[in-house]
Amino acid sequence: MTDQRGVAVVRWPDQAPSAQDGLAELLTAYHLQTQAEKGEVVAGVDGLPDRYRAEVMDPRAAFVDDVVLLALSRHTAVGCLVVTAPIDGRSEAKRLWTDPAFRGRGVASSLVRAALAYAAQSGVSTVRLSVWQWRSGAIALYERLGFTVTESWDERDQLVCRERAV
Repeated sequence: MTDQRGVAVVRWPDQAPSAQDGLAELLTAYHLQTQAEKGEVVAGVDGLPDRYRAEVMDPRAAFVDDVVLLALSRHTAVGCLVVTAPIDGRSEAKRLWTDPAFRGRGVASSLVRAALAYAAQSGVSTVRLSVWQWRSGAIALYERLGFTVTESWDERDQLVCRERAV
């Protein structure tokens, strides 16, 4: 899938096997920014909580049962989104991140739309996600794409859960 801005969304590693380094860089940026926004600034990957560090160090193992979508500009990874394996007809979208240099070009929208299309092809009935309440841009995107607030499955403070039928 390619949008009008020259960014292709592909499944990793199937269609973008050489982009693992780019995925690790995107995940690193995502997790470091998230920790900083939570007031828990860390200097680098070594300071991340174990589960997040594991995603950065070995995405293939961390997401072995999931589908990772990458937005590529030429052969450079500029965005990512993980769609978890379905459980009870639902998948979760997580780790949505766009390289700041590529924001405002529809990369995140393309990734979410590709995730919804993948979920529909996989027989998933609902895609859910959680988003920090301070991420107003992401919330606006999710609202535009039809995600509504739902009962929380995650009790972390300031985390808003949303879902959308596929």
